[in-house]
Amino acid sequence: MILYLIRRLAVTAAVLLVICAATFAIFYLMPADPAQGACGKACSPERLATIRATLGLDRSPFAQFGDYLGGILSGRAYGSGAAAVQCPFPCLGFSFQTNQPVWELLTSRLPVSISIAVGAAVLWLTVGVAAGVVSALRRGSLWDRAAMTAALGGVSLPIYFTALVLQYLLVVRLNVLPYPTAVPLTEDPIGWAQSMVMPWITLAMLYSGVYARVTRSEMLESLGRNYVRTARAKGLAEVTVVRRHALRPALMPIVTIFGMDLGALLGGALITESVFGLPGVGKLAADAIASADQPVILGVTLFAASFVVLANLAVDLAYAALDPRVRAVA
Repeated sequence: MILYLIRRLAVTAAVLLVICAATFAIFYLMPADPAQGACGKACSPERLATIRATLGLDRSPFAQFGDYLGGILSGRAYGSGAAAVQCPFPCLGFSFQTNQPVWELLTSRLPVSISIAVGAAVLWLTVGVAAGVVSALRRGSLWDRAAMTAALGGVSLPIYFTALVLQYLLVVRLNVLPYPTAVPLTEDPIGWAQSMVMPWITLAMLYSGVYARVTRSEMLESLGRNYVRTARAKGLAEVTVVRRHALRPALMPIVTIFGMDLGALLGGALITESVFGLPGVGKLAADAIASADQPVILGVTLFAASFVVLANLAVDLAYAALDPRVRAVA
């Protein structure tokens, strides 16, 4: 298991390096000039040249990429002398439109994105897997048809529509929940939970339908296998048969999609955060795109991609834990 983990960590590091190079090339080698965006429209050539030198844009692309990697690993300084601007480790760039390091902007928004992603993930995983298991055990029943119809409806509804309907029903009409705001968990746990309920339900309605349908399909396949029939023939309780022999192999694809979905949401639920006005990483990305703040866009892209890659690593390790044959062939 240790050797398998080392191999997967090496691959993960290589993938992150490739992602870093690709995102750097996309955002820093395109015709758009970050110095012009930082300087503004009414900018003199002398001032523009000073900003380009401060940002290091007057250096070769390879030197700029080396500076960027060095900043991630140990921090860096923009400019020189008394006017130098320090960007501490890990430096993902410096936003001269907000005068803040990108890492500082990301970490200030991350608690909101984590609250949305983790809470919604627990909800959709619980509801989706439970509905799929029950539908598989009651195949063809009224529950099965109703659950799969509801799952199809949840997948079909766009996030912004569900969010607006929930706001109208729960906030405007029924007045049972406050409008979502960024309430810190440590300061007001009840207010934090109330503010997160609607984003959780919005995302859970979208994702739980997928999990219910996948779980039902995998459970039906598992229930038809010979080892399940053998377990039943031995007289094992139905709960034991379902939990130990049918559900465990059915969880393999669930682990895959859950890891990828959670990793993507940790990088920012852009539409959900924008609709509810929550200051998460996704909302930060939307604001950076609107203001053409290229260092922030680059930092958010690399940050979100890192979550997806790490989620993929977690999925691989979960596979190895669920099925030892994975370690043998990896």
